[in-house]
Amino acid sequence: MMTTSAKPPVLPIPYTAVVPAAGLGTRFLPATKTVPKELLPVVDTPGIELVAAEAAEAGAERLIIVTSEGKDSVVAHFVEDLVLEGTLAARGKVKMLEKVRRAPALIKVESVVQAEPLGLGHAVSCVEASLHPDEDAISVLLPDDLVLPTGVLETMSRARSKRGGSVLCAIEVPGDEISAYGVFDVEPVADSNNPNVLRVKGMVEKPKPEDAPSHYAAAGRYVLDRAIFDALRRVPRGVGGEIQLTDAIALLIEEGHPVHVVVHRGARHDLGNPGGYLMAAVDFALERDDYGPELRRWLVERLGLAEH
Repeated sequence: MMTTSAKPPVLPIPYTAVVPAAGLGTRFLPATKTVPKELLPVVDTPGIELVAAEAAEAGAERLIIVTSEGKDSVVAHFVEDLVLEGTLAARGKVKMLEKVRRAPALIKVESVVQAEPLGLGHAVSCVEASLHPDEDAISVLLPDDLVLPTGVLETMSRARSKRGGSVLCAIEVPGDEISAYGVFDVEPVADSNNPNVLRVKGMVEKPKPEDAPSHYAAAGRYVLDRAIFDALRRVPRGVGGEIQLTDAIALLIEEGHPVHVVVHRGARHDLGNPGGYLMAAVDFALERDDYGPELRRWLVERLGLAEH
């Protein structure tokens, strides 16, 4: 009697999280001439560490950072520095020691090198050879995006467990700002009681406000079925020879692959430009017990506001 092997269950949380970090950070020059953008501190914690903590909190067990030549320090941030730790311990700097030890203890970190700057889709494709045969999905976290509060990856993974395919994160954007984003063409899911889970029919990159199919824009978090790698191999290259992730997702939709979005109703900070980076730093600092009260008083005085 011939038996067939059962299809492995869809895991609630992908084992591997991917962070594309191969860019040059040109908008932050000259600071990023020697310091990778991902290591710029949001108060006192590099952005890459905040993203790694989000992945670990969601249940990922491995983080693959896609880097470029000369950006070894991004991965080095997650390596133990026993000399520094010994010095801090000897001086009784307990709180500083805890901060230094946090990143290496968060999650197992590996790296792959993107040899050429050929787009986000190409960066994601670079991790395929590093996956285990039984991994049926990956999560992707763009380090420029901080999505707060954390927890959206778990919601996205639950949606994938129920509906299969790939699940993306969306934020609702005002009409006068929509042209700066990739925008989803969506429709309600008939059998869903959650209005924040929508089926994706397509995507439009940076549409004019009058042409935008919705107010839901991509927010830098993806739970992608392994089918994405085959799609990335088949999509035509765009401007500059780049392979775009959105083109591969559009191909999957066209071929009937289920794609949904989870609408995140919290906050999002864009660390990819100096203005967004400064707002994130202020927002994070205001939440801190050590910096928040003094910063708030200074802002009120500096802006000539009456504190309520």
